[in-house]
Amino acid sequence: MKNLIKIENASVRVNGTKIIEDINFEINKGEHIAVLGPNGAGKSTLFNVCCMEIHPLWSEKLKIIRFDKERISKDELRQKMGIVSKELLGICSSSYMARDIIAGGLLSSIGLDFHHHLSKEMWNKVDEIISKYDCTKLQTKRMRDLSTGEAQKILLARALVLEPELVLLDEAANGLDFPSRSIYRDTLNTISNEGKTIVLITHDLSQILPVINKIVFMKDGKIVESGNKEEMLTEKKLSALYGKEVYLDKRNGLYSAWC
Repeated sequence: MKNLIKIENASVRVNGTKIIEDINFEINKGEHIAVLGPNGAGKSTLFNVCCMEIHPLWSEKLKIIRFDKERISKDELRQKMGIVSKELLGICSSSYMARDIIAGGLLSSIGLDFHHHLSKEMWNKVDEIISKYDCTKLQTKRMRDLSTGEAQKILLARALVLEPELVLLDEAANGLDFPSRSIYRDTLNTISNEGKTIVLITHDLSQILPVINKIVFMKDGKIVESGNKEEMLTEKKLSALYGKEVYLDKRNGLYSAWC
C-alpha cells in the first residue's frame, strides 16, 4: 500500500509544554482514517504537522515523508493535499466572494487580489468544481454572509480544485445542522469514490462516515491505539479513551455517542 504521509518519532512543544510526544503516524492511499480523541489530545497539532504548519522538534529519530519526499515545498504539498479546518473557516469569513475563495485554492491564497491572475483554463477549472459540488447559487455571495454549512461547502470545493490525492479535514463539520451534515457526508462519499484518500480529525463520532475504515485514538499527546473501525468503535474502548462511561449507537453505518 502506497504511503502518502509517514511520520516517525515526532514531538511538538509550545512554550515548553508537551503537545504531542513521539508520534508515529502514517496515511496510506485509499485508507480512510478518523483520528479521534478528547479535546486537548493533540489531534489538531498532528493535523498541522501533516500540513507543514507546525514543525516538530528535531531529533535523530525524527523522520517525515510526504508523497515520497523528505523535503517538499508547501506549494508542492498543496498540489497533492486539500485542507479544510476550523481555522481556515475563520480566516475565510471575509468580504471575498465564494468563487474567489475557491479560485484561491489554485494559488494557495485566501481569495483573489489585484496581483492574482488566473488563466482561462484555471477559471474553467474553478467553474467545473463549482458545478460539480453544487456551489453555483453560492458563488457570488460574500463568505461572511454564508451560513456555516454553506461556507464549509465552499472550503471543500477550494480544497478540491487542484484534484489532490489526499483531503485532510480538521473538525470540518462542527456547527453544521442536520441537513448540512447530510450534504457534507454525500460530498465526502463522492470524494472517496473518486479515489481520493480522506483523513478526519474529530472528537465527534457523528462525523465518522461509512467510508472511514481505520480509527486512530489520541490522548494526552500520544497515539494510544489504532485499528479497524468496527473493532475500535466500541463502548468499552471509547469509555477508556474519554475516561468516562460512553454509550454508543449505530444506524445505517453512522455512529452517535453520549455519556
